[in-house]
Amino acid sequence: MTPLPIGVLVSGTGTNLQALIDAIAQKRLNATIKVVISNKHGVQALERAAAAGIPARTISHRDFPTREAFDETLAGALREAGAEWVVLAGFMRLLTKRLISAYPNRIVNIHPALLPAFPGVDAQDQAFAYGVKVTGCTVHLVDEGTDTGPIIAQRVVPVLDTDDSRALRARILVEEHALLVESLQAIAEGRVDVIAGEGSARTRVRTRPG
Repeated sequence: MTPLPIGVLVSGTGTNLQALIDAIAQKRLNATIKVVISNKHGVQALERAAAAGIPARTISHRDFPTREAFDETLAGALREAGAEWVVLAGFMRLLTKRLISAYPNRIVNIHPALLPAFPGVDAQDQAFAYGVKVTGCTVHLVDEGTDTGPIIAQRVVPVLDTDDSRALRARILVEEHALLVESLQAIAEGRVDVIAGEGSARTRVRTRPG
């Protein structure tokens, strides 16, 4: 089976990127990372890519007059590298139609909450502050909304009485790493189907058992 060719977009430390690198090396994920692109210079995620021998570059959003122009350049760089799927691994930018239309239903994001609860930034802190008893993480396809795309998979993380927001964040992150790898492997195996909604119904994702 041909490895899934992915491009990974990052903005920070790159722990989800490292989870992908490790899973590929351990043959738990049948994928190849064609390129890692950061919108920020000097972040640790770029160091992780370099250490693994993965092509990496910085394309700063500050160098572009509009979000659309930035996304157009990202799409071109991803296509040039041979990426057929895009993974947002801590990429702290909302995407515009320019990039989404270049990779329709082929952009995957990992979010640290059980969507549709707690979208946007600092989802772990939102969950802790709200006092929920369970939270978790979600892997979903990206659309033009904020964390509104079709859900591929979710994993529940209990909120313990002994938790503070930092402890909760750390335990969610462990599950993020596992769920992202499992979801991408399902895509690589052709087990993820996108089902268009009829009328006002939302587009859904069906993941068939392996």
